[in-house]
Amino acid sequence: MASSSSSGLTFKLHPLVIVNISDHFTRVKSQSHPRRVVGCVIGVQRGRTVEIFNSFELLYDDSTHSLDRAFLEKKQELYKKVFPQFYILGWYSTGSDAHETDMIIHKSLMDINENPVYVLLNPSINPAQKDLPVTIYESELHVIDGNPQLIFVQSSYTIETVEAERISVDHVAHLKPSDGGSAATQLAAHLTGIHSAIKMLNSRVRVLHHYLLAMQKGEIPLENSLLRQVSSLLRRLPAIESEKFQDDFLMEYNDTLLITYLAMFTNCSSTMNELVDKFNTAYDRHSRRGGRTGFI
Repeated sequence: MASSSSSGLTFKLHPLVIVNISDHFTRVKSQSHPRRVVGCVIGVQRGRTVEIFNSFELLYDDSTHSLDRAFLEKKQELYKKVFPQFYILGWYSTGSDAHETDMIIHKSLMDINENPVYVLLNPSINPAQKDLPVTIYESELHVIDGNPQLIFVQSSYTIETVEAERISVDHVAHLKPSDGGSAATQLAAHLTGIHSAIKMLNSRVRVLHHYLLAMQKGEIPLENSLLRQVSSLLRRLPAIESEKFQDDFLMEYNDTLLITYLAMFTNCSSTMNELVDKFNTAYDRHSRRGGRTGFI
């Protein structure tokens, strides 16, 4: 296997693909013995840039190393109806490294894409590894021992995200097992996520502020398009200072405080009732020993 690709293509991988592959492997592992999973990756290619947006699962025969073509064509037809701009760019699988048998699957997809990509996810946990356990391979024709052969070559990639994916990944990162963690722990995790989002927003506002100051001092050239966008953003801010906004905000704030106080009173009442019940039980036992009965 060659060390790196020479095609000159730039690959952009979206987190949704990694989440889909991981979910596919986890479900198969929980239902049967651990085995590799196979699927297709879809996206767009603009010039020399290949952007992988999504993926879907495929039926795979381990004994013959072949794909169910009827299932593949059906899934491709369904995805074209939902995502008409996406095309099959290649396929994915799980494992620590690419194998010779993977080329059989790779070649079977060349009638759909003449140069498919191979996304490989390593499901083994390595705490010392800092990079993502994802590798992207291309196929190149090399002459080995006088015979032309297709081999896998590793390609570099970058992670590309949109706002919806960032929110989803952050939500998945803070998910807790259904049978573990108290409500307070889950609330703390939720508030931590909100705090991280606000902190990120604050850092971006600071960057924009410093950029505008440098533009005002003449340290960098003026960009009218950026100034128009900032002006449009600032014009929205006075809307939250209207009287109606203040009334609605105070109403929501008061309702939240009221619910908090009611919850506190309910908790105190429950604790008091438990204390009274324990006191009555202890008093009854003491009265029986002394030959008397009584209760509070």
